[in-house]
Amino acid sequence: MKVVIADDEPLARERLRLLLAEHAGVELMAEADNGLAALQACAEHRPDLVLLDIAMPGVDGLEAARHLAAFDPRPAVVFCTAYDAHALSAFEAAAIDYLMKPIRPERLAAALERARTFIAGRETQGPAAPNRQARTHLCARLRGSLRLIPLEEVHYLQAEEKYVVVHHARGEDLIEESLKSLEEEFNGRFVRIHRNCLVARHELIELKRVGDGHVQAILRHGKAPLEVSRRCVAGLRETVKNL
Repeated sequence: MKVVIADDEPLARERLRLLLAEHAGVELMAEADNGLAALQACAEHRPDLVLLDIAMPGVDGLEAARHLAAFDPRPAVVFCTAYDAHALSAFEAAAIDYLMKPIRPERLAAALERARTFIAGRETQGPAAPNRQARTHLCARLRGSLRLIPLEEVHYLQAEEKYVVVHHARGEDLIEESLKSLEEEFNGRFVRIHRNCLVARHELIELKRVGDGHVQAILRHGKAPLEVSRRCVAGLRETVKNL
């Protein structure tokens, strides 16, 4: 079983490292001290299990777990935390166990058994259950590393073959998610203007009818107007009116 540890406390990582060393067949692939580093380590090493702290600087453990749920193959996530207040959110983020610090050897052993069961059935489980709490970033893979894009920087999302192009304040990136799933997860933040395009509400300025009868959306930071499909025009006019 390949494992990644993510915790911003060196002593907590050391304790987990020592406890894992007592278990045959467990291989520690990497350690991380924040959520983004954890995601990068998981993209590189494709672990079976991630032992994840919740309170970390930058991207916290809950946010990291929501992104890990979209990884293929999806690793088992076990939260290791000093606080019990996040238990419900942890399981909504598809965690398989929740360990309180200081981690007891018998609880870690039980979590490893749960992870083995998860790994054995991973191929038949399908996608993780939808999260009640939406992510605050989108995750793009770049030549083996990851880039997290804050949602407030996203201008619009455009489907292109099996990818979605994220147009944002720092440029463009590809993500391997469907437009439909993004629309469902971020309902209210983005509005559909075409079957292949979602626009951030705060980016919409006006709708403009062009000579051939088509309607275009003018964006606050758009390089060019975007085409609006006929079926979306009426709803978009109401949206723009209420901005």
